[in-house]
Amino acid sequence: MKSIPLYPLRFTPIYQYRIWGGRGLGAVLSTTLPGDGPIGEAWVLSDRDEHPSIVADGPLKGRTVRQLLQQSPERLLGKLSRKFTRFPMLLKFLDVKKGLSVQVHPSDAHKDLIPAGDTGKDEAWVVLSTGPAARIYAGLKADSNAQRLRQAIADGTVPEQLMSFVPKVGDSVYIPAGTVHSLCDVVVFEIQENSDVTFRLYDWNHIDPSTGLQRPLQADQAIACIDFQQDAIRPVMPAVEETAPVLRETLIRSAHFGVTRIVAEVPFVVGEAAAPRVLVCLAGDGQLEHAGSQYAFRKGDVLLLAAEVGACACRPHGPTSILELSLPEAA
Repeated sequence: MKSIPLYPLRFTPIYQYRIWGGRGLGAVLSTTLPGDGPIGEAWVLSDRDEHPSIVADGPLKGRTVRQLLQQSPERLLGKLSRKFTRFPMLLKFLDVKKGLSVQVHPSDAHKDLIPAGDTGKDEAWVVLSTGPAARIYAGLKADSNAQRLRQAIADGTVPEQLMSFVPKVGDSVYIPAGTVHSLCDVVVFEIQENSDVTFRLYDWNHIDPSTGLQRPLQADQAIACIDFQQDAIRPVMPAVEETAPVLRETLIRSAHFGVTRIVAEVPFVVGEAAAPRVLVCLAGDGQLEHAGSQYAFRKGDVLLLAAEVGACACRPHGPTSILELSLPEAA
């Protein structure tokens, strides 16, 4: 790899069967989905041992993101390579046709609930489409406590303990670790810490067709890591940075990742010198220019700009919407 210059890297999506999923991700990713079952998730950048992302094209085709990071950490992450031994974000498209389990993720403070080598899990969603039953559940009602929640689990009435709202396309929602949450009848792009630790409180009576049984709950672990002081979650109000000729607005700024939305139909700059960025095309198409070469992208494409790649010119072909994801520079 050392002799191969880095370039905007695209990875092959990793499709995940989910009993609550649908078939909508084919339209989101501008591709044909495998099989005919419900696909709930497409992992588009994953540095997980069980599901490593593989470069889809170019001279580095076939390499995993883990291999790239191990071989040249500073070229990929810049100064952040001193903190991270694996890529610290896990990125997915979700098609939640039926109810996602009511669940919670632990924070880093709950070391006893996190497997060795894993972390807590803050996450965020950007809503891409909604159906007639669309709902986001996030946060508990003010009078909820551990005792009432245990009773609700026993009674099958957990949804009555949850705050919720009807999402609209374009909403961004930040879910800190410790927040009870769920989704229904929406397609979202999900940004999260690189963790896969989830505890279920309620599963909408879904039956796993592989077993004919309901999936197990992890009520004790979930209740142990819930932040009962967490207020109800609402969509984040974007902070507008620029309006013309390009609309650029900050959606999320957290301790673990940042999300900026760019809407434009004229050329603009993405990426930053010596810092990694990830681009997610939500609408439209165009090309990136780097080191004298052009890299085409279209709706559903996700491109990793390594620290070595730095800033690139982005030339959209008509109206285009892109997310630019960053890591905290003070990490």
